[in-house]
Amino acid sequence: MRIGCCANMVRQIGDDIGIERLEAIAAAGYDYIELPLAQMIELCDEEFESLTVRIKKSGICCEVCNNFFPSSIILTGNSVDQRLTERYVDIALERVKKLGVSIIVFGSSEAKNVPEGFEYDSAWKQIVNLLRMINKKIAKHKINIVIEPLCKAESNIVNNTREGLKLTEEVNREHIKLLVDFYHMNMEKEDMCILEEITGYLQHIHIANPNGRVFPRPDDGVDYKEFFRNIKQAGYNGRVSIEAYTDNFEQDIITALETMHAADL
Repeated sequence: MRIGCCANMVRQIGDDIGIERLEAIAAAGYDYIELPLAQMIELCDEEFESLTVRIKKSGICCEVCNNFFPSSIILTGNSVDQRLTERYVDIALERVKKLGVSIIVFGSSEAKNVPEGFEYDSAWKQIVNLLRMINKKIAKHKINIVIEPLCKAESNIVNNTREGLKLTEEVNREHIKLLVDFYHMNMEKEDMCILEEITGYLQHIHIANPNGRVFPRPDDGVDYKEFFRNIKQAGYNGRVSIEAYTDNFEQDIITALETMHAADL
């Protein structure tokens, strides 16, 4: 499997993207970096061009983007602005094309959370229609969207792998797939057996030690090998991004990568 790192989780003060961690992540031996799309959209053209040049010089690529939508783009409820949403998606796709991104993660809890008093089923249908619209736009770009179920502490819709699978099946479009997040699965106390049901849909993985959402370590008491066995039995052998916090970045990025390589037997 290919192991990457979500830079926005380890960003420093004044760096909303995490780009200042790029060279260290590359030097540690990661296969790719995962960067936040919504924050990159906020860059002016000159700043974005500088970012792309810096990534090219680093020796690794931005193969995945998370944070698809900012909180300012409302995706459910009565305040949805379809034109604004489509315009945002068009801008986002232009930028990920320039980066060579293959996967965009759709978690975006603040954008898609169901407003108080709004009907859940109606919000669900809005998300289905949104993803079908996006699928039309990405079909020619060789990009896939992966639905990321988020635990109830972060979102009030699509909270576990089974719900993510249901949404993926209902959207029923070629470029809309599913992400599994080890941290969120543990927060929702999901049975890993669900992984057997998502063969053919699973296309990206996030991982962290669920005890504090920190970088994995070999002595942290978590059985990462079992998780890797389960995802392999589900037919997955693609990318795994460490999406975690740390107070000791320089050491933890090395230790975590060693832990993932040891688990991927």
